[in-house]
Amino acid sequence: MSPARPPSKLPCGARWIGAEAMAALKPFTMPKWGIEMSEGTVAGWQVEEGKPFAKGDVIVLIETDKITNEVEAEADGCLVKLIAGEQDTLPVGALLGVMGPADADRGEVEAFVAAFRPAGAGLVESADISSNSPAPASNTPEPQAPAAARKSTIATDIAISPAARFAAEASGLDVADITPSGRHGRITRQDVDKAIRGSRKPDLAGPIAAPGQEEVYASPLARRIAVQNGIDLSQVRGTGARGRIGKSDVLALLGEVPESAATPALRPVEEGVEIVPMTAMRKTIARRLTEAKQAIPHIYLRRKVRADRLIELRQSQGKPGTLNDYVIRASALALIKVPEVNVQVHEGAIHRFSHADISMAVATDKGLITPIIKRAEELDVATMAERTADLAARAREGKLRGEEFQGGSFSISNLGAFGVDEFDAIINPPQGAILAVGAARSAPFDVNGDIRIVPVMQLSLSCDHRAIDGVDGARFLQALADLIENPEQL
Repeated sequence: MSPARPPSKLPCGARWIGAEAMAALKPFTMPKWGIEMSEGTVAGWQVEEGKPFAKGDVIVLIETDKITNEVEAEADGCLVKLIAGEQDTLPVGALLGVMGPADADRGEVEAFVAAFRPAGAGLVESADISSNSPAPASNTPEPQAPAAARKSTIATDIAISPAARFAAEASGLDVADITPSGRHGRITRQDVDKAIRGSRKPDLAGPIAAPGQEEVYASPLARRIAVQNGIDLSQVRGTGARGRIGKSDVLALLGEVPESAATPALRPVEEGVEIVPMTAMRKTIARRLTEAKQAIPHIYLRRKVRADRLIELRQSQGKPGTLNDYVIRASALALIKVPEVNVQVHEGAIHRFSHADISMAVATDKGLITPIIKRAEELDVATMAERTADLAARAREGKLRGEEFQGGSFSISNLGAFGVDEFDAIINPPQGAILAVGAARSAPFDVNGDIRIVPVMQLSLSCDHRAIDGVDGARFLQALADLIENPEQL
């Protein structure tokens, strides 16, 4: 008899594992969108465990560092087991759930979960999904007890991860006395491993042995330093993830950590203070902006431009777009005139673009994202307005495709609508420049030798001085000012 073969079409994210006894069960894993994606966050399940869904239904929302994508079912199916919880951040390929018939045997499902390994993950423990920081794998093999003594059943209302449940039931462990360390009081595989080890004497190898400290959750280096200095780790308070004791915690007791490097003492949360964890997008924004500010030598060029004629032109045309749409159009034409600013900066090379692919900054509830108007110099203002409105709406909904926000040759950030007069923006690498646009406010302005009160906009151009000289940035601002002050050219 030929072995069971996978169907020609599986639900989105499913991957076939051909064990005949579990042929009906299939893993639903963290998808990969784009080369740079290494992990994703479960923003929200759209289906319920054990309830069938139809082709085209949204199964789950996955948030990456830039967008939130909907994972749609490519065929009818059912998630018989939900593994990942909402807001769990997991690597690509990690098990999110199990697909199968609604009446699938629970024992087979649990065995399937315990046996699952992501492709190419080797011995990575992927089933225990209790927090953003993976629990350390146990270095001690689980004790082998007689089969009759190992098996037990844990109530379904106990908050425990699938891998922890399987290990506890297989070992006959009573989880009632386990103190959970996972999110929302969830028992993790680490908790079960610790309970299984109990008081068993460790079998340590190597030049440094730490008898009596094997149950302490600490890094290997922290253990070594503690043994060398006679420190009882059970009395040390860990400041790492899940209370893990690190090198700095042990050195702090020895007085060897400089004040600048010491971990600050945790302060109690004051009344009225809400702690909001950073989203994956916000963490990425923080990391990229920090790197950009530290690694890129910024040069700032500022200029005032009169905006009265541009405002009058927009009104006479029936306001086909926002003032920002006109600025984007003008910037695109200026970039074509001064291609030295229309660049990306890569290691040892400058990539000069023949088209103005302009990234516009859009604020969302999860952070800033920069969708790209491709070939902006080819769009008239009305078409530009339609394009920018569509991109902004889908950016706020988290529905942009990767190619719609990755890349670009130039960025524009306009805070004029929020009443900001002027500001300097941080370059969005690998782009070479970003334009910051302030509000149009009435101010004195020299018009052919006469001082007049007209609407004036403040422009600030941030350039990567490794690739763009000050004179090139000045030429760009000159071309942009000419287009804004003589808008009939638009």
